[in-house]
Amino acid sequence: MNNIKDQENLNQKKILLRLDLNVPLKNGIIVDQTRINKILPVINFLLKKNSKIIIISHIGRPKGKVNKELSLKPVCEVLEKKIKQEIKLIKDDIFKLKKEDLFIDPKDQIIFLENIRFYKQEEKNDSNFSKHLAGLADLYVNDAFSCSHRSHASVCKITEFLPSFAGLQLETEVNALKKVTTEIKKPITCIIGGSKISSKIAVIKNLIPKFDNIIIVGGMANNILKYKGNQIGKSIKEDNCELIIEDIFKISETHSCSIIYPEDVLVGKNMEDQSQIKELKEITSDDVILDIGPKTLDKIKNIIETSKTVLWNGPAGYFENPSFANGSYEIAKKIIKKNKNNLIYSVAGGGDTIAVLNQINAIHDFDFVSTAGGAFLEYLEGKELPGIKALN
Repeated sequence: MNNIKDQENLNQKKILLRLDLNVPLKNGIIVDQTRINKILPVINFLLKKNSKIIIISHIGRPKGKVNKELSLKPVCEVLEKKIKQEIKLIKDDIFKLKKEDLFIDPKDQIIFLENIRFYKQEEKNDSNFSKHLAGLADLYVNDAFSCSHRSHASVCKITEFLPSFAGLQLETEVNALKKVTTEIKKPITCIIGGSKISSKIAVIKNLIPKFDNIIIVGGMANNILKYKGNQIGKSIKEDNCELIIEDIFKISETHSCSIIYPEDVLVGKNMEDQSQIKELKEITSDDVILDIGPKTLDKIKNIIETSKTVLWNGPAGYFENPSFANGSYEIAKKIIKKNKNNLIYSVAGGGDTIAVLNQINAIHDFDFVSTAGGAFLEYLEGKELPGIKALN
């Protein structure tokens, strides 16, 4: 996989740059700029090389139709302020654009094409669409690891028509995940949360042979508690997952990997309630489990203390309510404390995990924080991502 940073002559080259700028919007306002911040290095690198940059990206799932609420205009405006340079947002039909029509003004260095998913050909990995996109540029750069699990035109097929390279962020992301899956410093621990255990079963199964500890928290843990015969009240759970859980424990025994789940919990009567500490045997039928308890937290902290590598994907509880945020915050703080003394290699990923870190201003205190969701998990499953394969 060749990286754009190793290319020497980029002066005046037109670079088709695929980025992931799928940021959360509320009333047209960007509520989390993490993904924008992550792509600044590749933008600044190409500007220093005096390249001409054509940015392609998406927001949301417009399903091949123009949707003004999913315009990239807010992203374009924020990016302009961050790099202190004017960016031209082109809303014209991509099929009507020609290479010679771009960058007519010599001062123009960056243009932004409107949401690439406004075109149905994008998600179909359409060859003609890709060929037309390629005709706008001299080189292609994929710096959107979080889109690289998609077989889409601007991620995969495009590489058949242009010299193609990995971007700075994509290479950093792949190298960080390699460190926790192949270049392992043991003991190694995975903390994994989320609501559905079935959506992460492949990840867990793939990590068990490599990891010493798998700590299951969040809504996923409720399924294990129920499987073990505990009352979980009105807590979120997934039906028909008993065989999945049984399989996890069988595989973990084979590979001497410890599966850790809550010993005590914080409950409320609803998600907006105040927290109450309960032992598992004290949970009643009208309780909702919304965070891990102090005994469980201490156990997790002790495991982190003895670990040399930690991978974290998914908060420990319903952190949106401060009453149930303590477990997630304290896990983060423990990892950060070890990280500051260079005693651990830490990787965090997933939107909710990033939200936790942003709330305590700790986004820069991990060795690596991945903005990817599906791509992050599929890489951990051991799958070859189409976008990465296309660059090789």
